[in-house]
Amino acid sequence: MLSRIPRAENPNVLVGFDKSDDAGVYRLSPSVALVQTVDFFTPIVDDPFTFGAIAAANALSDIYAMGGTPQTALSILAWPAAHNTADDLNDLEQILKGGADKMHEGGAVVVGGHSVADPEIKFGYAVTGTIHPNRIRTNGGARPGDALVLTKKIGTGVIATALKRELASPAHVEEFIHSMLALNRAAVEAMARLDVHAVTDVTGFGLLGHAREMAMASNVTLEIDSHKVQFLPGAVEYAKTGAIPGGLKNNREFVVDCVEGSSEFEDLLYDPQTSGGLLIALPEPDAARYLKKCATAYIIGRAIERAEKPLHVK
Repeated sequence: MLSRIPRAENPNVLVGFDKSDDAGVYRLSPSVALVQTVDFFTPIVDDPFTFGAIAAANALSDIYAMGGTPQTALSILAWPAAHNTADDLNDLEQILKGGADKMHEGGAVVVGGHSVADPEIKFGYAVTGTIHPNRIRTNGGARPGDALVLTKKIGTGVIATALKRELASPAHVEEFIHSMLALNRAAVEAMARLDVHAVTDVTGFGLLGHAREMAMASNVTLEIDSHKVQFLPGAVEYAKTGAIPGGLKNNREFVVDCVEGSSEFEDLLYDPQTSGGLLIALPEPDAARYLKKCATAYIIGRAIERAEKPLHVK
């Protein structure tokens, strides 16, 4: 659909929607550009404060993935008109407080927002950040020989589905929430003074979906070793029991024709992530340095010359 939408011919648009990047970037001056993104979704956990905080962390992630510094946020809320009891409004207050608390942690200020009546609860943010035009990180630029680094474990979509079906253990839910609440701020700061070629955050399109975007934008093939991908505790077991979210099936349908090879963990490679980690392409020596600076990071593969398909899974 986006291919049918005319693109604005404006020299100040440094990053638009043509490469499926994480955020748009607009130059204000030779030294300042705006980084803009928006994201919202339905509740993924039962606790309203935690849901609000996860929604904020997820929205902030796109700013971090571009290398930007979050500045302001506008909340986006869909709330059922019938949810107007004291308990309902207390839940709404907790959602907003959780979001504001996480935005504060990320260095952004909530300056307003917009709400509509809707049968299904939805919450998130439009976030604006700043960056120097010469320091923008994009999902294009990966080069043959680069190592592929991931900064979080995979499996939030499967575990969220298991939680809805009352299959998930409390210990697994705790780890799943901890992962989603963790900002990507430290992961970005660890990239300082390293020769990073491409970055994207792994969210709704799953690991392979976002890897496809990086491969296409960079004109390379990404080789991913599924045995090196780390999964959240419980994710593999829940996937085997059939706790497969609808988004995972959609991702597979969209991406599968771009993938050569297969894996016993194939479902999880398509699993839609909420507030996922960063996928980073950088030279192997810098990747080794990055692993020392970012404790959660690990190598999952490499970039090679463009082959018949943009993704190779083994």
